[in-house]
Amino acid sequence: MMKTSLVTVVLCLMAGAIGAQTDTVLERILVKVNGDIVTKTDLENRQINTLRARGLENFQTDTDLRKALQEVTPQVIVNAVDELLLAQRGRELGYRLSDEQFRKLLDGIKEENKFQSDEQLIAELQKAEGMTLADLRRVLEQQMLISQVQQIEILNKVTITDIEAREYYDGHLQEFTEPATVTLREILIAVPQSAAGVNVAADDEARAKAQAARARVVGGEDLARVAAEVSDAPSKANGGLIGPIRLDELAPTIKDRIAALMVGEVSEPTRLTQGYQILKLEARTDAQPRPFDQVRDQISNSVFNDRRLAAFDQYLERLREQAIIEWKNEELKKAFEQRLAARATAPGA
Repeated sequence: MMKTSLVTVVLCLMAGAIGAQTDTVLERILVKVNGDIVTKTDLENRQINTLRARGLENFQTDTDLRKALQEVTPQVIVNAVDELLLAQRGRELGYRLSDEQFRKLLDGIKEENKFQSDEQLIAELQKAEGMTLADLRRVLEQQMLISQVQQIEILNKVTITDIEAREYYDGHLQEFTEPATVTLREILIAVPQSAAGVNVAADDEARAKAQAARARVVGGEDLARVAAEVSDAPSKANGGLIGPIRLDELAPTIKDRIAALMVGEVSEPTRLTQGYQILKLEARTDAQPRPFDQVRDQISNSVFNDRRLAAFDQYLERLREQAIIEWKNEELKKAFEQRLAARATAPGA
């Protein structure tokens, strides 16, 4: 059990590793974004919520918790600034959470949580989150503003045409190609092992038994039936069936053995560690691209999502460049800038 609570560790680390200069500053403003502020309490609440989302059971010691806190803080402060910028843009565009919309949201929260009255909701809100109804309204309005800006300013402007989808398909054909497969049936005649090594007589007997089994199959008997009678492989319960299995997942030795086989042909017995194995090539499918019409929606979703993320990042970058951001904490400023730089240089950025 941890002796220090999650909130306490967050507060201690804020007071230490984040390195604010005075208690007065810690308790108040950490950064101003076009006049709107992120306070110490705002940041702590975000940190705590982020760590809770990771699952408290993952943090066995205070050291684990502190390490996780240091890891999440850069992204947490980036998110805090970006959300302020998006909410500000939403207000500039004239969006707001009306009394009627807020009422509907409250009714939905009450119904989902089976609260019988506003008073019960308010009491639970204060108990669980330390929030007032006014706090809840600010949070909901910010979420609404951010969602509206994303929809109007970004999503509605991101498209992919049929021509672009086709070009993507042609340029990434391997992604949509079903791999070559084979279906095999086997018979395995085991050779008993002993401390003295392989018994020659037992080996000869097993080889002869395997050759006899192959002769029965070549002569027209169903391999599945023969396997059920004489095979020592676990697959005998399934008529010796192996697959369908991707050709590139087969062992090289098996690929070599079946390479020259036509569908329906049976290999000669081959000596393995366990004994003598016979393989029949039951079926073979070649690598085949899926038709464009089958993957059109998949391509659209994938490309659209990539474009949406790229457009969102570019949009936020413009908002940051145009914003007046005043840092009251140099450690947080450094974490913010380092996180943005890391994202810009990440693969696929």
